[in-house]
Amino acid sequence: MPATKIGKFLLSVGLILLLTQAACVEQPALPTLVSPLLLPQQSEEVAAFAVPPTFTPLGPTATIDPLLNFADNAPLGPTHTPTVTPILPSRTPTPTPTPTPTNTPTITPIPSATPIGNGPLPPYLQGDPNRSKLSIHVIFNNDPRIMTFVRQAQPAVIKGVDDFGYLAEVERESPNTIIIARRDERSQEYVGNPEEEARKFVQSQLRQYQLNPAVDFWEGWNEPDPGLERMAWYARFEQERVRELARYGFRAAIGGFATGVPEIDEFALFIPAIETAMEYGGILTLHEYSAPVMTYGYGSALPGYPFHEDRGTLTFRYRWYYEELLIPRGLVIPLVITEAGIDGIIGNRPGPPGKGWSDFQQYAVQQGWGRTGDEAFINQLAWYDAGVRQDDYVLGFTVFTAGPVAQWGPYDVGPLLPKMADYIRSQE
Repeated sequence: MPATKIGKFLLSVGLILLLTQAACVEQPALPTLVSPLLLPQQSEEVAAFAVPPTFTPLGPTATIDPLLNFADNAPLGPTHTPTVTPILPSRTPTPTPTPTPTNTPTITPIPSATPIGNGPLPPYLQGDPNRSKLSIHVIFNNDPRIMTFVRQAQPAVIKGVDDFGYLAEVERESPNTIIIARRDERSQEYVGNPEEEARKFVQSQLRQYQLNPAVDFWEGWNEPDPGLERMAWYARFEQERVRELARYGFRAAIGGFATGVPEIDEFALFIPAIETAMEYGGILTLHEYSAPVMTYGYGSALPGYPFHEDRGTLTFRYRWYYEELLIPRGLVIPLVITEAGIDGIIGNRPGPPGKGWSDFQQYAVQQGWGRTGDEAFINQLAWYDAGVRQDDYVLGFTVFTAGPVAQWGPYDVGPLLPKMADYIRSQE
C-alpha cells in the first residue's frame, strides 16, 4: 500500500472500538422480499414535508457557484442538527459485469492478518452528524459531472463498480472521502466449503485490488439473500474473505444485502461475520430503496416486532439490526448504505409503473415533494440524509447511480449532480 493509504489505514485503527463504546443484466420484476407493510396512519403528503429545515429547495435554474471550491479540504464550518427522524425500503439492480483479470499476483501475502487495536478515530471516519452523508454510486466514470461533484461536494463516501481508474483522482481531490468498490461477480452460489470459496474469490480479484490502492474497502457479493438455511454459510464465507483480504493488506466491506432482507433471525446468524470484520477494521454495507417515493414503508414493522416510528421495512431497515442485535452486543460496526434511492421493482406498492427515480417525478410532485421532478427527488434525499445523520455509526449513503449504461437510464442522477452538490454544501 502507498504511504498515503498506509497513513489512512493507521488512522482508522481505533474506528471499531470507539464506535462500540459509543453505543446489473436487467432482471424481471421480482416479488417483494419485504413483509407485508403495516403502515402507520400518516399520509404521504405529511411525510413529504418532513424535510430538514436547514435545506431550501433548489429552483429549476439553480447552478453551482463557480467561486466555491472545496478541493483545498479546508475545515468545515458549523451546521445545524436536523430534526427529522426517517425510516424506509428497496431492492437494487446489478450492473453489467466486466471480465475479471486472472493475473497471478506477484506480491507475497502477509502470513497472518493483524487485528485492529486501540487508537484515535480519524475525522473522516467519524460519521459527523453536522455534515451531509449524501453521495453517489458510480457504474462508469463516463460523465464529467461526476468528478465535478467530487471536487465541489467533498462527499463522505463514494461507491465504484468495475470502473476503478478514476478513484485515484477521487482520493487526490477529496482525501477524506471513504472509497468503497466492488468487482462484479456473476457466480454467487452457496456451495462447497465457505472458507475455501472465500479464498478463491479473493484470489480471483486480487490483481484488481493491488492495482487500485485508493480503495479503502472492498465489497464481495452483490445483494445476497441467503435466507435462514444458508446464512451461516455466508457468514463463514465473509469471515474468511475478511481474513484473506487482511493477509494482503486490504480491508473488507461485508454484507451487501439487498433491500428488504434479511429478517432479524437471519441477520442474527450473520453476527460472527460482524465480529470478524470489526476485528480487522472492516465495515458493513447494505442497500436501501423504496418506491414510488422514499418514504413508502416508513414506520412499518418487521414480522414479530412492534412498530417503531423511526424504522421501516425498506429504508431505515438497518435500525432494526442495530437496535435489536448489534448495539446490545456492543457490535456497532460502521455502516455504509452503498445503494439508495428509488427502485420501482419493489412489489405490492402504490403509484405508477416505473424503475428509477426519473419514472416517478410526476407522482412525487403531485405528492408535494417539490415543484419539479428534480426538486422532489432532491428533497427526498435530504429527508433520508436527515435521518442517517442521527446515527453516528452510518458513514454515508450512495445514490444509485451515476454513470449508468443501457437499462439503468431511469436511475441516472447525472443531471442532478450539480444540485446534489449544492445541497451538500448547504449543510456545511
